[in-house]
Amino acid sequence: MAAAAASVVLLASSFQPKNSNGIRRSTPEKQGMSSKHLALIDSAVNATIAAGDVPGAVVGIVRNGHLVYEKAFGYKSVYPVKETMTVQTMFDLASVSKCVGTTLSFMQLIEQGKVRLVDPVSYYIPEFQPWEDPETGEKVEITVQNLLTHSSGLAAYLPNTNAYIKEFGADSPDSLMMYISTRIKRNFRPGTRQLYSCLNFITLQNILQRVTGERLCDYAQKNVFDALGLKHTTYFPLDFGELKGNPELVQQYFEEGKVIAGTPAWKPELATLCAPTEMLSDSTVLRAAVHDPTARLANAGNSGNAGVFSDIEDMAVICAALLNGGSYNGRRILGPQTVRKMFEVPLTDDPSVARALGWDTYYSGPYTSGDIFELDNVRGHTGYTGTSVILDPDTNTAVIVLAHRVHPHDEGATGRLRGVVASIAAASIGR
Repeated sequence: MAAAAASVVLLASSFQPKNSNGIRRSTPEKQGMSSKHLALIDSAVNATIAAGDVPGAVVGIVRNGHLVYEKAFGYKSVYPVKETMTVQTMFDLASVSKCVGTTLSFMQLIEQGKVRLVDPVSYYIPEFQPWEDPETGEKVEITVQNLLTHSSGLAAYLPNTNAYIKEFGADSPDSLMMYISTRIKRNFRPGTRQLYSCLNFITLQNILQRVTGERLCDYAQKNVFDALGLKHTTYFPLDFGELKGNPELVQQYFEEGKVIAGTPAWKPELATLCAPTEMLSDSTVLRAAVHDPTARLANAGNSGNAGVFSDIEDMAVICAALLNGGSYNGRRILGPQTVRKMFEVPLTDDPSVARALGWDTYYSGPYTSGDIFELDNVRGHTGYTGTSVILDPDTNTAVIVLAHRVHPHDEGATGRLRGVVASIAAASIGR
């Protein structure tokens, strides 16, 4: 047990001035948790690695604004070369991007009065079609709130990304928004059910871009990531070079079996910190290029549904800020009332929706909050690549799991691990 406790990184508390960057660190005991109990996380993660479900992972526990557990496990890469995992590794957050990128950016527009939750999407995107009752012909507008709570009825994904790329080409965001606006099925009356949809958040991205005049990746970098003093959190917009706006060449690439991945267009110095994800058909692996195919191919890495990369320390700062009413280290990104609103389940949605604004609840999500936290108030989100974040405002605790279950093949699993880590963290409080 002593060896396991010693392997947890940076548990000694250190003084940091109020306006410094980075996460404050402390011992579990100083924050009312048990280091002995938290050490049980080690065996849970190692068992998941041994089962072949992930090559490696980084886990962080935040309590009272302090990182009390931080540890890297296994391998950052197993192909084409083995690299040991470190706590500095950046991960493709996949759909966790919806929370830390799109939602936090969008809530700023709402608190500034630039967007309202009740606004119809067509107010910002005139070509965006409403839901139409197939029996009566009644038309009902989809609202901003419907997008944020996944109650719009939009289909979950593009029906066929490859077919879309062959028709419209790589890096075709304007065509993508027109496609969503006019050709994607609306499955039910808005606000009556939930259907998790990446297209909801691509639509939110486009509203933000029309309101601010900036790309989402630029807006979030300046107003969320840099505003919090984060050093290793960013989108990696991609440069498609000759493929951009050239559907004929894209189709040729598909027919010849070539991979269309793109290369990072900025922050190349951070690319080497990124854990790779899936191995592609030409035996290369995606690295600093978002795994999600719609975000990567159609939206060139600047996408509302996926595309943020981050490490454990930066994610800990984001969690600490949200649990502290929107500010940390003297840096504020949202007001306290805005954060409370974001975590509320809107009463105007049908109770079956059960989603907060941009965030899962226990009743709507994949049940990664474990068995010990008081589940009514827990908020969180998961990412397809294997990432997750859980926030419990009742105990001022956050649980962060960063993993890449899709490396080198999309065959791993982290569902059980997420819940186990959350249960261990919750049970360590007050021991």
